[in-house]
Amino acid sequence: MKKLKRLSSLLVVLLLFFTSMPSMTNAATSASNLKIHYINVGQGDSELIQIGDKNVLIDAGNNGNKAYNYLKSLGVTKLDYVIATHPHADHIGSMATIIKNFDIGTFCAPKVTTTTQTYTNMVNALKAKNLKITVPGVGNKLTIGDATLTFLAPNSSTYEDLNNYSIVYKLKYGNNSFIFMGDAEGVSESEILAKQLDTQADVLKVGHHGSNSSTTQAFLNEANPKYAVIEVGADNDYGLSTQTTLDKLNKNDIEIFRTDLNGTIMATSNGQTLTFNTNQ
Repeated sequence: MKKLKRLSSLLVVLLLFFTSMPSMTNAATSASNLKIHYINVGQGDSELIQIGDKNVLIDAGNNGNKAYNYLKSLGVTKLDYVIATHPHADHIGSMATIIKNFDIGTFCAPKVTTTTQTYTNMVNALKAKNLKITVPGVGNKLTIGDATLTFLAPNSSTYEDLNNYSIVYKLKYGNNSFIFMGDAEGVSESEILAKQLDTQADVLKVGHHGSNSSTTQAFLNEANPKYAVIEVGADNDYGLSTQTTLDKLNKNDIEIFRTDLNGTIMATSNGQTLTFNTNQ
């Protein structure tokens, strides 16, 4: 009987140990959660994607050092991928600083050039570090830890407006997905829809800072996001974001986050659920 009692006690201890294992597993899983930082760079765009030990930077804001300072504050030293969506200064203004000060794996940009000093500074910084520009094609994918990034645009080789050269991509992590539009306008959105590319997303990084030229109703219907993030500067000279776009998002019951009102916005996903934190 004593041996039987000892055996029963041991089984209870083992049962308690193994029933505690799920919480240990959850703790390990949370350590590799996907984090997306929509960095408040004023009137401009910059996003940092983090999963595990991987870092992906999309755009670097204007000529200030806000993106650089934010990355440094997080202790980032290496950027596995850097994507310059298109060569407007409010997206690549600080890119030369980023290139000079971080270890960079792959640098992506669309196949378009400009004669601006901002663009020249970026190219010279790349040359100084022997970095080449990779031009991603529509449908190309990047594997970032357990997440997949798929390129959706640009779908043409010539546009009248530089905004439509914007690299558009979808990030998928578990059951959560995110669309990043750069400054892509209705022209690019129509091309994406015409090719029947997968645009469904939980979170839409609104194109062109909430301008009337982007976020068409047709595109919004297909993406069908629950949340929208608008990166825009407070009291900017362009009247962005426009009330028309805000009304459209509100009419579709989409919760809106804005860097001019909320500061830097961070979305966190465990592959099933999303949470948002803001830093005003």
